[in-house]
Amino acid sequence: MTGPAASAPHVIAIVGAGLVGSGWALVFARAGLRVQVYDPVAEVRARILPWARESAGAMAAVGLIDDVKAVLARLHVVDTLEAALDGATYVQESVFERVEVKTDICRAIDALMAPHAIVGSSSSGIPASRFTEGCTHRGRFLIAHPVNPPHLAPVVELVPAPWTDAEALEGARALMHAVGQVPVMLTREIDGFILNRLQGALLNEAWALYDEGYASLADIDATIAHGLGLRWAFMGPFETIDLNAPGGIVDYAARLGGMYHAMAQSRTPRAWPEETIRRAGEERRSALPEAGLTARRAWRDQALTGLAAFKKASGLAP
Repeated sequence: MTGPAASAPHVIAIVGAGLVGSGWALVFARAGLRVQVYDPVAEVRARILPWARESAGAMAAVGLIDDVKAVLARLHVVDTLEAALDGATYVQESVFERVEVKTDICRAIDALMAPHAIVGSSSSGIPASRFTEGCTHRGRFLIAHPVNPPHLAPVVELVPAPWTDAEALEGARALMHAVGQVPVMLTREIDGFILNRLQGALLNEAWALYDEGYASLADIDATIAHGLGLRWAFMGPFETIDLNAPGGIVDYAARLGGMYHAMAQSRTPRAWPEETIRRAGEERRSALPEAGLTARRAWRDQALTGLAAFKKASGLAP
């Protein structure tokens, strides 16, 4: 596979190679780019290539990758941060989601990066301004938040810090588009960005419904998996309601806006209750023992692979 970005001059550094970082490595490698992957934990580094081989093979089986061998040849697992950043024009940071951890790694990247390089953080909700302010090249840092796993779910939120250079933001957008991702551009920072604020609104209501005894976890999940989620696999909430009233989105708002407002007013935001979390944990472990989580994640990724192939074949892919 030559890939949409094969002619681009980028060398990619992946810093942090857990589930998200490894997925990012596959995104860039399948697009034809050299990828230098680093994780400080030797056991994590040892898992990267076997995982990539298995995942790329699954994608090839449904037509999402043409040449597994060529993709794997572009992945270079290295033992040091210096080696990962050698020649890198774009850095994807995917370390643990804690401000102090991200601050430390961003300062280390800052000390070694090329001045023209761009650094995207996979932070799922912490704005870049909280961990890049002290960086010499802070204008080159921004958020590039994916959905997990990024090699199967293409959306990526690009969120500038107040000091992010416009050229760096545009460079990240162009790169993400070139490698087949779907960049979503935020104009400024907000905690949780777009994806997790939307997901958070749904989770808060789901927890409240479960806590108040209206339905089981399984039935709440079924409402999404076999209802709303079917439409959401290929259209968003605004297009959904635009098609759900004869006169479109304005008609829908006129008909149902009051109902949704009343529902929102009936809720007071609160922390998820510990006892409710405990009950939810028991219900989930009854349905899926903890020992089965790894296999179920593999099942999820297989299902997502099939869905991605279907969307591509149906003209619904980006």
